[in-house]
Amino acid sequence: MTVSVIRKWKSSILLFPFLLMLLAPVSVEAAGEVYVVPVEETVEKGMASFIDRAITEAEDAGAKQLIFEIDTPGGRVDAANEIGEYLTNTDVPTAAYVTSRAYSAGSYIALNMDDIYMKSQATMGASGVINSDGTAADKKAQSAWISAMTAAAENTGRDPLYAKAMADKSIDLPEYGAPKGEFLTLTPAQAVEVGYSEETLSSMDAVVKKLGYDPSDTVRVEPTFSENLARFLTNPAVVPILLSLASLGLIAEIYTPGFGIPGSIGIMSLVLFFYGHVIAGLAGFEAIILLVAGIALIIAEFFLPGGIAGIGGAVAIVASLLMSGQDLGYMAFSIGIAVLVTIVASVLLFKFVGFQNNFVKKIVLSDSTNTSEGYVSSRSRLELIGETGESLTPLRPSGSGIFGDERLDVVSEGSFIQAGTGIKIVKVEGSRIVVREIGDNKEEKS
Repeated sequence: MTVSVIRKWKSSILLFPFLLMLLAPVSVEAAGEVYVVPVEETVEKGMASFIDRAITEAEDAGAKQLIFEIDTPGGRVDAANEIGEYLTNTDVPTAAYVTSRAYSAGSYIALNMDDIYMKSQATMGASGVINSDGTAADKKAQSAWISAMTAAAENTGRDPLYAKAMADKSIDLPEYGAPKGEFLTLTPAQAVEVGYSEETLSSMDAVVKKLGYDPSDTVRVEPTFSENLARFLTNPAVVPILLSLASLGLIAEIYTPGFGIPGSIGIMSLVLFFYGHVIAGLAGFEAIILLVAGIALIIAEFFLPGGIAGIGGAVAIVASLLMSGQDLGYMAFSIGIAVLVTIVASVLLFKFVGFQNNFVKKIVLSDSTNTSEGYVSSRSRLELIGETGESLTPLRPSGSGIFGDERLDVVSEGSFIQAGTGIKIVKVEGSRIVVREIGDNKEEKS
């Protein structure tokens, strides 16, 4: 058993270097005066990591202008704050070109740039902060976000009133389609009017020319495969699936001999989870160390008695998962889903599919002794019914009696019977022999 376990974990460990080689981030160096960076889809930690890399590449290449092409419905506040810091800390001039939507976190990102341009069908605003379940955030979170929006506008020389109205329903701006109780969303013309957009332009080339550069001297920075993969792997809908696959694969591996497909899927899912969260900047070395320690403790459980090592290992792995998530509550929910799926699958595998291996057979009793296979708990001697004898001891109500040459343990029907009294066996129930007193030269009473 122990040799099989060691072989399994050796095979698992050997997978890690090859997986990491396949998933290693790759970037292509380029040179140009203008760097164009797409800001698309949901704003999250993976996007923040990508924008940080793009800004660093532009700075290292000596770029003279950064243009961010924005089309996003918004996203996480913490990721938007990180991106805002990257934008304010760079010495390269920045410009936003809103091609469709710059809502919520997207409007905050745009407000942190030196210049804003918009396409004719684009809009910017609707920046109320909400929770992951779609409900409004608490007053503390809303106040902090409104302050951040206001500060972003002030730092770039824009009137903070409109930034505040994008995030605060209490601001009354009916002339811009945002009466009290509605978030402000600016059209391109309105954005130009309030000084939030320099001009409405039809294409990226037009923006580049407006800034004084040649469109042929631009470099478009695209997310690498690893960055796109990290953004996918950290998606809230994907996380519980990965954790469920990891636990299911490892559980199924216990029920199958050798190391095969289920174990490989489990290990791969776990690696992908941590890979995505490390690339996105969510998981640090402390989470990886906890994971490795947890796995080591679980392996040690196969050699140590008591179960303490196994429990400690499970706790360490769960802690590493919680530390790697974007949101503690959602990670706990995802882990709960994975545990529930694993329990249900384990029951199905064990009871209905019949997956078992030598390890399981050694710790789980699968044989039973039943009457259909010839096993009985005791011999039932029905042939003794009607036999007569004599009590050897007083029956109060149990004692001993002699029947021919055989001494038996018996019990009276309830009444006291003295030693030396004639008795008759009236009932046999397994090993229980019931007797009744009979008088000398008298017939038995019914």
